[in-house]
Amino acid sequence: MNIQGRAWRTIFASADGAAVEIIDQTSLPHAFHVRRLETLEDMVHAIRTMQVRGAPLIGAAAAYGMALATRARTDDAWLAQAAEALVATRPTAVNLRWAVERVRQVLQDIPPEGRCEAAWNEAARICDEDVALNQAIGRYGFGLLSAMQLKKGTTLHILTHCNAGWLATVDWGTALAPVYMAHDAGIPVHVWVDETRPRNQGASLTAWELGKHGVPHTVIADNAGGHLMQRGQVDVVMVGADRVTAKGDVCNKIGTYLKALAAFDNGVPFYAAVPSPSIDWKMEDGITEIPIETRSGEELAWVQGRTVEGAVLRVQILPEGSAVANPAFDVTPARLVTGIITERGICPPDQLKSLFP
Repeated sequence: MNIQGRAWRTIFASADGAAVEIIDQTSLPHAFHVRRLETLEDMVHAIRTMQVRGAPLIGAAAAYGMALATRARTDDAWLAQAAEALVATRPTAVNLRWAVERVRQVLQDIPPEGRCEAAWNEAARICDEDVALNQAIGRYGFGLLSAMQLKKGTTLHILTHCNAGWLATVDWGTALAPVYMAHDAGIPVHVWVDETRPRNQGASLTAWELGKHGVPHTVIADNAGGHLMQRGQVDVVMVGADRVTAKGDVCNKIGTYLKALAAFDNGVPFYAAVPSPSIDWKMEDGITEIPIETRSGEELAWVQGRTVEGAVLRVQILPEGSAVANPAFDVTPARLVTGIITERGICPPDQLKSLFP
């Protein structure tokens, strides 16, 4: 994607080949910073603090984390420790464990002296594959949106939740890839952007990247979505996913389930855009089986913003002493999902296995 005329990926190997560089998403939208990560510990910190975030991106980041680990040592015991440290950072998104296990699988039959180069090559391969998967999702979703807009005849209004754009992936995004393609093709689209409390990934990240690309959008409070659907102002809901079960339950950022309920009640189609590494074929029941990450209560108690004078500050908004619960994800049952958009096509959730026999 382009920022001020330059094409960017969210993560890439440094020019000197000794480090990994990332777009620091915790500084957006008020500042654009590229961070250099040189050690396994740097990558663990980046994933845990959400300098990199989004299921596909943290998978790619974890792969590069394994590559960084090989800069220090390449013995089996150390690589096992590195894998454990990376997997422990974020428990809900399946992509992270998938990427770590894939790199370890590649390295297990390679002599220690060749593992460093192999790890870096595999991490780069995972990144390139992510871009290709998201482009394919974009093409299938583009067909869906273009058909909907042709039938409607006027601007198509899409509601999204959290950030499932290119910032959540290596490039293109999942739920927003079709939107970008539709916009670039001249199809009139408009995006309702949920703010997505408590970290405001919609207001801070989705709005930022849509604005950079020139896509018409409007930021709304999280609780406004149902109201808009009741008044016919939402044509389709499109979200990403951190993990999808074999039967099509969709785990995504907290608040997604409520949007799915409102969409179901108002006859608004609800789609999840899901690259295959986000599908957990070992799980069936998302509500009982998917581990839901609980994050620090500080994310609710404090918000970051820019003052009139231009300074970026964090301020506390909750009273001292109030207990805070902060589950980071929820699960939308397959029965509420109209379709799942993958790199192999679009299908109802109960037909997901037919696309991946």
